[in-house]
Parts: sequence; C-alpha cells; structure tokens
Amino acid sequence: MMSLNRAQIIGNLTRDPELRTTTSGQTVANFGVATSSVWTDAAGQRQEKTEFHNIVAWAKLAEICGQYLVKGRRVFIEGRLQTRDWETQDGQKRTKTEIVAENVIMLDRPPQTQSSSSASGPAPTYVPAASSAPTVDPSASLMAGSAMGEKEIKVEDIPF
Repeated sequence: MMSLNRAQIIGNLTRDPELRTTTSGQTVANFGVATSSVWTDAAGQRQEKTEFHNIVAWAKLAEICGQYLVKGRRVFIEGRLQTRDWETQDGQKRTKTEIVAENVIMLDRPPQTQSSSSASGPAPTYVPAASSAPTVDPSASLMAGSAMGEKEIKVEDIPF
C-alpha cells in the first residue's frame, strides 16, 4: 500500500536560518515559519489562529536558505513531515515535528538598501533542494529512469 508524506506551506520566517555542519560535513539550516488561518465564528466575529512550523533544509538548499532568507521574509516551503524523539541530558524525553524542506520559493524581494530601489512587484525565486536528505542521490533516480528506456519529454510535445 502506498503512502504520502507531503507538506506545503506559505508563511513568514519567524527567525533567521541557523546554519550548522554535521560531523559528516553536511550543511543543515533550521528556521521557523508562521502560517495563519482566518475564519468567521458563529457570532460573526473574525478569528485568527497562527501555527508555527519548524523547517529543516539540507546541503545546497540549506546554504541558499542561509544566504537569502531573513526573519519576516515570505516563503513557500514544500517538503515532508518528520518527527524526531530524543532524551535531554537531564533525562527528559522530547519530541519535535519538522518539515524537511525539498523546495523553497521566496515570495517577496529581499530587504533593499537605500541605494537600490525598484517599482516592480515581487519576483518569486524557486530554489529546489539539491537533495531532500543527506543520504539521497537525486541523480541516481534520474539515471534509473533513463536506464529503463524512458524518453525525455520535450516541451513541444505537451498538448497544452
């Protein structure tokens, strides 16, 4: 039986990305994104609930996030949910659910300096992950498809 583990959110960064390097040399970025839901309750009052999401990005995507993302920046994050369990030094059990980012789209322009100004609207920037996890080799899956005799699809061949 197949399963699906996908997460897609649009929100604002709650903190600047924190970059670290693992003992194996992989770069990892951790940051937060806030999303809000708005609705009208039975009394006709506008209600709003904000959720805070922990985001993890690996490898080249982590480096790009560290370079371009800052607190307050609006982003689209696509990835998968992951829950980690660990025990603290004083013996307390902790659990954390995170979105492991596979794609990041920056939905607004970076903060501008006084010397540069632009009247144009936001320019989304699409940043695909180099790999969704440090152990995954995306080029291997691409090679597997071509080894099975699948042909490359050309844009001209798409009927719409």
